[in-house]
Amino acid sequence: MIHGITPQEVFYALILTGYVIIVVYGGRKLYSYVRGKGKSHEVAVYYTRKYIHVFAGGVIAVLTPFLFTTPLLPFLMALALTGFLYFMRKTGRLMWWFQVKENAYEVNFTIAWGVSLIILWMATGDPNIAVLPGIFIAFGDAVTGVVRNMLFEKRTKHWAGNIAMATVSVPLGFLYAGSIGAFAGLIASAIEKFEFPPLDDNILVAISTMIILLLAA
Repeated sequence: MIHGITPQEVFYALILTGYVIIVVYGGRKLYSYVRGKGKSHEVAVYYTRKYIHVFAGGVIAVLTPFLFTTPLLPFLMALALTGFLYFMRKTGRLMWWFQVKENAYEVNFTIAWGVSLIILWMATGDPNIAVLPGIFIAFGDAVTGVVRNMLFEKRTKHWAGNIAMATVSVPLGFLYAGSIGAFAGLIASAIEKFEFPPLDDNILVAISTMIILLLAA
């Protein structure tokens, strides 16, 4: 796998790493904007998390099949980000605009993104299938959070969010993996409602999607 990496891919990985840093720290502006609208800290944090989901996890998931020939570099990027997020949390230097003391679900997001990618890519050899769990937890879960935040202005597991997620995940699943991808998107949208701490919806969506795609493969 290492021998298949080109200097060009290393360059892409470095550029994307810098991009993720910009997205993460740029989230402070969104947080400040939402707070300026009179919303609570909790609401602002939740919106910022979903923004990072889309513009970090989602955008890179979409670009990965076009930029990389093996899953190793994207996986290592996710692993490095996981370590960074955990370090900031462990040392008490929370990035207050999207990290909260109550849970480490942003760490779960990067783990789920990276592990599902490398497992599916190695098992199927198809990068388009491999990025699907990451796409679901990035785009699908982001829509879920935005809808719930707009309706209830707090973190909740109302079914309205799952319906919204399905409207995004099912078409994206079909686009990337045909009917089995659409089915995986539907199941992932239902699974998102549940969590069993420390396993959150990011982990459960990634696992359920992987199982469906691996069985189909």
